[in-house]
Amino acid sequence: MEAAREQIVLPEGESFRVLRWSRSLTEVECVTASGTAQAVPGEGTHWHFHTEMELTLFTAGQGTRFVGDHIAAFGTGDLVLLGEKLPHYWHTAGRSSGISLQWHFPLSHPFWAFPESLRVSRLFQRANRGLHLSGKMAIAAKDSLHRLADVGAGQAPLTRLALLLDLLGRLAGGSEEESVQLSQRSFVEPAELRHQHAISEAVRHLVSHFREPVRMEDLLRITGMSRPTFARQFKQHCGRSFGEFLNGLRLQAACQELRANQRSVLEISLESGFSQVSFFNRLFRREMSCNPTEYRLHHCGIEK
Repeated sequence: MEAAREQIVLPEGESFRVLRWSRSLTEVECVTASGTAQAVPGEGTHWHFHTEMELTLFTAGQGTRFVGDHIAAFGTGDLVLLGEKLPHYWHTAGRSSGISLQWHFPLSHPFWAFPESLRVSRLFQRANRGLHLSGKMAIAAKDSLHRLADVGAGQAPLTRLALLLDLLGRLAGGSEEESVQLSQRSFVEPAELRHQHAISEAVRHLVSHFREPVRMEDLLRITGMSRPTFARQFKQHCGRSFGEFLNGLRLQAACQELRANQRSVLEISLESGFSQVSFFNRLFRREMSCNPTEYRLHHCGIEK
């Protein structure tokens, strides 16, 4: 069974690649140093990983972000730095646009021969769990990404490389308050690759059907696994149990609804997939450190 591991091909004569999209993560193009834009397969719409590090900016759109064992809503301006082999997936609600920068500098790479590069190693280590970037660090990174993705610029290869190095230096010089780690665990050591595709299909099914009763029998049929094997492999690949992952999806959907409208907490909990509002309230308080009504008041000032 084929693993959901993205094989990234760099443009000839370049040590990194710049991707951009204007409609959907399935319609992606690679911007080269020569000023051309070439269509490439878009892999961001399913659970996958790759050896390369990645810096991704959403210039428009919203949805749910999955990074390692992390699940959260995202919107326009979202900027995330991903370490190597870190599983990730963006479930977008409608159209989106953005820019991604991908590179791979292993310890044997000439990049590390420069003493100045050592300050970047701490950033790369922290990125193994994914980093959500904000503040001045994010502003600088967004400017660099837009310049790199500008097809009309026609920059020389060395100029583009200088932009990349400047970007990495700015990110490394930012404060840790501006780069919050996302995943609770690191995924540097990949899980068993032969199960990656099956777990990716299970995640896709859960994202599509989490508002409905989810049957374990359906997931076992989709993955072709026994119950013990599925439980073990799902946690190894996703960093949390099937039940925890499903509750995380439902909780993020409920949070989005609480911010967006004035429907009752009971309605929102049931439509998000929770069959018992008492369980929803307990889980919400445990995960969000407040009850649903307090969350709504804090985030948008809506009275119940």
